[in-house]
Amino acid sequence: MAAGSGRRRVYLMRHGHVDYFDRALDDPRDAPLTEEGRDQARAARDALSGIPFDAALCSGLSRTRETAEIVLAGQADPAALTTERRLVELQSQWLEAKSREELAARLAYSFEAAQEPGATFLPEGEAFSEAETRIVAALRDFATAGAWRTALVVAHEGVNRIALGWACGGGLRTIAAFEQDLACINVIDIDVTPAASGPGLDIERVLIKAINVTPYDFVKHGLSRTSLEHLFDVDFGGAPPRPDR
Repeated sequence: MAAGSGRRRVYLMRHGHVDYFDRALDDPRDAPLTEEGRDQARAARDALSGIPFDAALCSGLSRTRETAEIVLAGQADPAALTTERRLVELQSQWLEAKSREELAARLAYSFEAAQEPGATFLPEGEAFSEAETRIVAALRDFATAGAWRTALVVAHEGVNRIALGWACGGGLRTIAAFEQDLACINVIDIDVTPAASGPGLDIERVLIKAINVTPYDFVKHGLSRTSLEHLFDVDFGGAPPRPDR
């Protein structure tokens, strides 16, 4: 059997809470965790403290790096944290909105048409098909590299949705259904086998073991709002108002 073949497990997290509206920020796209976000990451740290990670990966943005560092601090022998820039959040242009409600509504519906030809993440943003290509390539490369067995990967809502769409085999048409609460944990098993056409490994199959687990509120009793509603501190009282298209 080739070195590293067999079953590999990825604990795929979303970063903790941030405040994109903090006036002290030079660039909200690289916002750090708030104290609430650090508390959420600490809950994940405690939940995962008994799991030895052989590898750890983040997108490199402050919120994913800080979340990963907090989680890894609970490890007896923490893995070195590396950066995978292909796992940065879906890119968008600056979007003007009259209110938080309008901006949150635009974002809340941004994944619904991801599978349509030419669909982009918000107006003039990154094409979903291009984002899927880079994210899935990063996951495939990581899954078939080295000899690790258990890994921590900390990324973003859109990235995780696309990763779960790939894992379930449904692609972009499924990603709107995968809610990703702040600092949530997804568990994905990847079976790898010796490559049929030379050295290296191939992915034989992908299994989803858990989705959107939140150690700070396991049963979601205090999470009636979507993560976007929470981030933008709005409450639509049900389905958000559909933005003008």
